Amino acid sequence: MTLTEKLLARASGKARVVPGENVWVSTDVLLTHDVCGPGTIGVFKREFGKNAKVWDKNKIVIIPDHYIFTADSLSNRNVDILRAFVQEQGLPYFYDVIDDPNGHWIFDASRGQLKRQYGANFAGVCHTALPAKGHTRPGEILFGTDSHTCMGGAFNMFATGIGNTDAGFVMGTGKLLIKVPPTMRFYLEGTLPKGVMAKDVVLHVIGEIGFDGATYRAMQYEGPGANALNMDDRMTIANMAIEAGGKNAVFPADEKTFAYVDERTKRNGTKSDYTPVDVDKDQTFIYDQTVNLSELEPTVAQHPDPGQRALAKELGKIQLDRAYIGSCTGGKTSDFLAFAEILKGRSVKIDTFGVPATPDVVHELQTMKMGDTTVWSLLESAGVQMTENASCAACLGGPVDTFGRMNKPMNCISATNRNFPGRMGHKESKVFLASPYTVAASALTGHITDPREFL
Repeated sequence: MTLTEKLLARASGKARVVPGENVWVSTDVLLTHDVCGPGTIGVFKREFGKNAKVWDKNKIVIIPDHYIFTADSLSNRNVDILRAFVQEQGLPYFYDVIDDPNGHWIFDASRGQLKRQYGANFAGVCHTALPAKGHTRPGEILFGTDSHTCMGGAFNMFATGIGNTDAGFVMGTGKLLIKVPPTMRFYLEGTLPKGVMAKDVVLHVIGEIGFDGATYRAMQYEGPGANALNMDDRMTIANMAIEAGGKNAVFPADEKTFAYVDERTKRNGTKSDYTPVDVDKDQTFIYDQTVNLSELEPTVAQHPDPGQRALAKELGKIQLDRAYIGSCTGGKTSDFLAFAEILKGRSVKIDTFGVPATPDVVHELQTMKMGDTTVWSLLESAGVQMTENASCAACLGGPVDTFGRMNKPMNCISATNRNFPGRMGHKESKVFLASPYTVAASALTGHITDPREFL
């Protein structure tokens, strides 16, 4: 069986499953956040009763992160709805924006968007926070009310996004009916050349198959090239399975996986035991492609969808108004370090926004040094508007006062993951997806630029 088939077989109590088969699977982790959480809670209470208890309080993780640092009153209210439900159910894994368990979340617009406005328990963007807090473990099943839940596949999990109705059902029963997807394999060989990042790998893959090329399919990455990638790189690639229509992405587990998971579960006191699934020698794929990483170049996904692939060096005529780095796929510490590598000693030419994915990333950037200065100070000196308020921010538009949101037609190059019309704000704006390297180089010139010119 493929990795996805083995994961679903185990979770359904079967010796074997095949693509197209419908199986009831047991859930190890259910994730929800401030946008979909209130709706999920509503479904749960409607179907199971106002006084019903969740199936397992230790398997639900709630992370407000999407519409947080905005003065929009309905967005602020959503966080309060989550807090009330957590108290009612006694849920231990709620990463609240504020410290007061009886308080109310209100964003103070008068303090501005740059300085910290969150408490000690806030975790930031859910998909990055989940692994950081020890909630992604090999061999498990992760459902989340967000399409980028597939990022968990970097950890040898079956991780996929579901809707509020399905999540409400899981909340009450711990089970979900899943159709086993066929698997597409991407066998990675070679090593990433200078100036090329994991983001370029996934943009290349999506460009090959199209933004609907993996619809309801598993995307399995393996081979020596996959083994060479660090966990951040694997997360970047797994995150964007949904940008190809994929049901999930999955990587084999190895010593890098175990070291990452063991350290995070120990640090946060989360469940520490797990059993990975290994690659079988004999697997059946619906599609099988070898990707030589050594041959890849800096890549850009053009407006209006992630499948519109082109090489950065071919797009120099496209003028830009804005550059943006952040999100679950582009806001990790390693992403900002690559960004800073290009910007060091230089100044951006266009408005450039930096949104760390988690408070941990903020702390690391404010303490790690490049030369004599911290990475945070280096980026600010280069002209980047850096916010301490880790969140999804403008990656998905949000209310009009969202940090970095495009409120008028403009061209933006972004290290985020989605570029459909209106994704980052104004419906007539255009988003060009690229690696942190390419975003940084383009911020320096004001047009799409191959980062190898600066490396």
